[in-house]
Amino acid sequence: MRKKRCEIEFRKSKEEIKYLKHLHSIDYIDLYFGDASHFSTVPNVPYAWQTKDDPVLLPSDRSKSWSVLGLMTPCSKLFQRTYEGSVNSQIMIDFLDEFCEKITKKTVIILDNAPIHKSKIFTVKVKEWEERDLIIYFIPPYSPELNLIEILWRFVKYQWLPFDAFTNFVSLKKHLNEILDNFGSKYMINFS
Repeated sequence: MRKKRCEIEFRKSKEEIKYLKHLHSIDYIDLYFGDASHFSTVPNVPYAWQTKDDPVLLPSDRSKSWSVLGLMTPCSKLFQRTYEGSVNSQIMIDFLDEFCEKITKKTVIILDNAPIHKSKIFTVKVKEWEERDLIIYFIPPYSPELNLIEILWRFVKYQWLPFDAFTNFVSLKKHLNEILDNFGSKYMINFS
């Protein structure tokens, strides 16, 4: 995907985000990295070695999906909501409206260019949020490494969800909610 992005836009955005992180570190603004992620009983298994005599077997069964909308600060503060099924622009708008009620100073949310963030109904709300000190900052296309919350989703899917989370949908929800509720204390990422 890197070949598809504009390197000039990428470098410019990287520097702007670095400056936004600085403003956040001196408590001038609040900064959040936002995104949605989807989970189902089809396991996300990283590459691993196993012995021929003792294979690791995981069930793989299509199920409902469990979606998470998250906003995460560089210091691992997480505002999140979970939803059964897919997330659309209206759900994202409702989520950000709820979040907007909680802000106490100028707040910047970094988002990617997913269709739910670029729909007509979403772009209309961007102006309204700006009037309420909630600024949406879009990273350039094909630049997921600029959005720190992608690291959170990777940790959840490939390190923190145990194998038995994928045995059924109820187990998946239970384990996922336990991780999300304890992110920043029991489950931590050092972003420095």
